[in-house]
Parts: sequence; C-alpha cells; structure tokens
Amino acid sequence: MFRLGRKKGPGYASPLEAMKRGPREEIIYIPCIAPKGKPDYLATVDLNKQEVVHRLEMPHLNDEIHQSGWNSCSSCHGDCSKTRDKLILPALGSSRIYVVDVSNSRAPKIHTTVEPEDMAAMNVSAPHTSHCLGSGDIMISTCGDKYRENRGTFVLLDGKTFKLTDTWPAGDASVPFGYDFWYQPYFNVMISTEWGAPNAFDKGLDPADLAAGRYGTHLNVWDWTTRKLMQRIDLGDEGIMPLEIRFMHDPKQPQGFVGCALNSIVYRFYLDPTGRWAAEKVIQIPSKKVDGWILPEMPGVMTDILLSLDDKYLYFSNWVHGDVRQYDVTDPRRPRLVGQLFLGGSILQGGPVKVTHDVELASQPEPAYIKGKRIEGSPQMLQLSLDGKRLYVTDSLYSSWDKQFYPQMVKRGTMMLQIDVDTEKGGLTLNKDFLVDFHDEPDGPVLAHEMRYPGGDCTSDIWLAPETSKGSSL
Repeated sequence: MFRLGRKKGPGYASPLEAMKRGPREEIIYIPCIAPKGKPDYLATVDLNKQEVVHRLEMPHLNDEIHQSGWNSCSSCHGDCSKTRDKLILPALGSSRIYVVDVSNSRAPKIHTTVEPEDMAAMNVSAPHTSHCLGSGDIMISTCGDKYRENRGTFVLLDGKTFKLTDTWPAGDASVPFGYDFWYQPYFNVMISTEWGAPNAFDKGLDPADLAAGRYGTHLNVWDWTTRKLMQRIDLGDEGIMPLEIRFMHDPKQPQGFVGCALNSIVYRFYLDPTGRWAAEKVIQIPSKKVDGWILPEMPGVMTDILLSLDDKYLYFSNWVHGDVRQYDVTDPRRPRLVGQLFLGGSILQGGPVKVTHDVELASQPEPAYIKGKRIEGSPQMLQLSLDGKRLYVTDSLYSSWDKQFYPQMVKRGTMMLQIDVDTEKGGLTLNKDFLVDFHDEPDGPVLAHEMRYPGGDCTSDIWLAPETSKGSSL
C-alpha cells in the first residue's frame, strides 16, 4: 500500500475513486475513417466547443484505424515511473499499429509505427484491442494470420521502445478467431472473444460466410501466468460473434458480460464453484420479422457494451435496430431494463423496411433529429463519463459494413451525440444541445468510431486487486 501523499502512477487507485474524483471530460480522441483516397486521422474534439480542434493524419492510406488503447493505465497506478502519454492506434485494415504521443493533449503527434511487414513476420494481421499491462508493456489482440484468414492471437509491444517483442500465448498457440479481451490477474485469467475471419468481415456481412462458419462463437479462457489456453466456452449458434467483453470493474468480482452481436444476446460469464469458467444468457433482444431487408428476420446486431465504474449499469447499442439500452445489473443474473432510446436505425417509419411482427414495439420508431439534422446512422460505439452521467455515442462500425447497412450515413458523415443518464433510477435522454457533426470535415464527410478521454475511461482502464498490484507484470 502507498502512504498518503506519495506520488502515484497513471489513473486511479480504484474504479470508485475514478468515478468520484475524476474530472469532467473536456476533450476526447476519435479515430476517423476518411473517404477513399484520403488518409484516416485521429480527431481531437473539444467537448465544450463541440468541434474538432486538431486532426492528426496518418501517413498511409486504407488503414481503417478502429479501436485505441493506452501505453499505461490504472493497472500501473502503483508505479510512479509510468505515464499515460501514448495512445495506441491499431489499424484493423492495414495491420499497422500507430503509437501517438499525446503529451500535448490538444495536438497529438505520431511517435512511431509498427509496420504490416513486422506483423506478417509474426503471422498476424488485423490488430484490434489494445490494453496496457501492469508491467507497462502493451498487449494487442489480432484477428487474422498474415493472409487475413482467421487466426486469433495476441502480440506484445515493449512499453519503452514500442517495438514488437513476441506473441503473448505460450509457444505458437492461437484460437480460431480473435477480437476483444480483458484480463483479471487476481483470478489468474484472461478471456478473449471472437469476431470472424478478416477476409470475411472486410467485405461486409455475407450470410454465406455465416453459414460457412467464418464467424466465431466461443469465449476463450487463458491462464494469465502460463499464457496457456484453459477452456473454450462454446456459445453455439445463438452466440455468434461475441464481441466486446467487460469484466466487472471491481477486480475481485469473478464475473462480467459479453455481447454477442448477431442475435443481440448478452451472456454473463463467471467462475463456477468447480473452478471452471461458465456462461449463461441473461439478456436477449428479439429479432423482428421484416420485409425489404437482406433477411426475413432482422436481429438487433449488438455491437458495443460497457459497464459504469460502480458496476451498477450495463449499456449496449443495437446497431441495426437503432436503440441504446441501459440495464440495472445490481443483480448480474437478472438484468433489468431501465432506459432505452432510438437514435436512427433500420426500422424507422417511412424507410425501405416494413416490420411485419415485433414482440417489443407497437409501431416502428420515428426518425430522430438533432439541431434540425436527421440522424442517418445508428448508435454504435459508446463511451461513458467517469461519473456515469453522460453517455457519448458515435455511428460507425466498420466502413464496409457502414456502406452496406447505412449508405446515407456514409454519404453525409457520422455524428457524435450525448445522452444524459439518470444514475439514480435509470433512464436515457438525448441532449438536444450537443452535436459534433463530421459532415463538413476538410476532406469530406468521415466515419467517426471509438472515443477515448486523455485521463482514461471505463473501457480502457483495468484495475488490479491490492494482492496482485505489486510486481504484476503479466
């Protein structure tokens, strides 16, 4: 334990300290996918001005920068030599990894780059999730082999040189698919999820690829110390595309949630009394019978989920249906819906899709507007303020999927919206006074994706229990 007044490392000592003492967010970083022939860039957004105040262009084309992470976070809070000053930007399309210096928080600059050739030498491609480790090194999940066929594994970056050092699993171990991951050293575990083969999701959602088994259905449980695969939890046909995974923020809670995209199902995963990990379905969003869509039944396609720092509320987006939902998960086995808001989507009144049977809604939602402008896309990426009172939303999933499902959104550019949250009883309300519009960007409309605050947030920071914080490397 550290004495009162001693200098600490990055982040906060606990999730509740972050929630209670963290400052109100003022700027946010967002990867933006540019039109063809233009480079992607990292946008620095002033939330008070509601505008982009800096654009860091990538030096290459066709990167598809996607998710982001930090060189250090609250897992390094006990190490005063660590500083959260580098943002890691994996490029899902090109397989580059950009390391961005954010020591000048309003004018980031590229520090160094891991090139696709370096990744191919390790037989990996399509990097996705980046998490800092207690050692100060960085671990990144990858979705493909060097040919962009499915292969799920992880690479390590040295936290000082930012060079690739190794793959993370013991030996040449991998799993069939990769995507997201979360680690919990107190329980000596890391659990990873599965999207699909990059050569499949690169071109959009093709039902033939689903039928051919080119998308994953498993949670993969790894021993954190030995780096060996311990279990594969098969979620079956219902659990196709388990994407974002969130352990409870309390590091001594051996449970969390994962959202399975295609059928919009949330599973609770947990450590059972036998010492093995298991999963149970706790939320399922019914599909809607429709005319005028690619399939006769339209699933919600749940794409992003997150937990408030006090582990009270679970949020997720149904990217195809068009709604954001808030659940009280005080009882994790019995989530209770307390907030819902439609902000665009594919089932709006007056659109090409006619809903013929819906067990949830009596009528199709009306189009949503903000500052007189129609919301053409649908809620996708989510980020919650540290105090849990503001939920930020962007529209873009992956450019090929955006073009397939929301071509009008691609044409006009995405929006960043703010939802006001009732943290006492639950409830979601669109803030009609907030809009960051990516329509009039200098090189044309862009697709804004994941959001990060300079001081960390509930989807990038991992907390270690006191018993594991000293000397925790991997």
